[in-house]
Amino acid sequence: MKIDVLTLFPAMFAGPLDESIIMRARKKSLLDLNIHQLRDWTHDRHKTVDDKPFGGGPGMLLKPEPIFEAVESLKREGTKVILLSPSGRKFTQEIARELAQEKDLLFVTGHYEGFDERIREALADDELSIGDYVLTNGALPAMVVIDAVARLLPGVLGDDASSTDESFSHGLLEYPQWTRPAEFRGLKVPEVLLNGNHAEIEKWRREQAKLKTKASRPDLLK
Repeated sequence: MKIDVLTLFPAMFAGPLDESIIMRARKKSLLDLNIHQLRDWTHDRHKTVDDKPFGGGPGMLLKPEPIFEAVESLKREGTKVILLSPSGRKFTQEIARELAQEKDLLFVTGHYEGFDERIREALADDELSIGDYVLTNGALPAMVVIDAVARLLPGVLGDDASSTDESFSHGLLEYPQWTRPAEFRGLKVPEVLLNGNHAEIEKWRREQAKLKTKASRPDLLK
């Protein structure tokens, strides 16, 4: 998969996307990730990317000219252009799986008071938000989406089955899990997990996943 990111803060991506699973995916050429500075597509000496909104109001808006030019420069046939902003649809595991089927993604990160509406109308194929809150810019949401999508690519995880049986994969939170020792400071692993009866274990895990979801995220059961 090829992913391009258009941002005002390329340095923010250097740490998180150069570590752990994402780093291994890049080294194995399973993920081709490129971060681009939006100001590279400006033409004035101040490298201006924002301006005041028509009609008045607080803050500044990202101008259409540099973003249009950047997207048109980076976009290829089949590229899906995605804006990151608080007004987008809420990002979920299901959306991550949808995006993992794409071959070419271009993320455009928001900043200031948001985007000139013509960017949404003429350039964007989708607009995503990682939650009902506002961050200083779209760099962190872009990293979240990239991480969630990249780990679903074939070969990225040590075992591809790891991503098929986890929280949100079946509309539920993942069941609770334990490892050795079987008893620690008086806290014991449930006996059902020690008896070797895999059918009984699977049934128990499904029940526990439902109970955990009902307690922590009842909205998922609606």
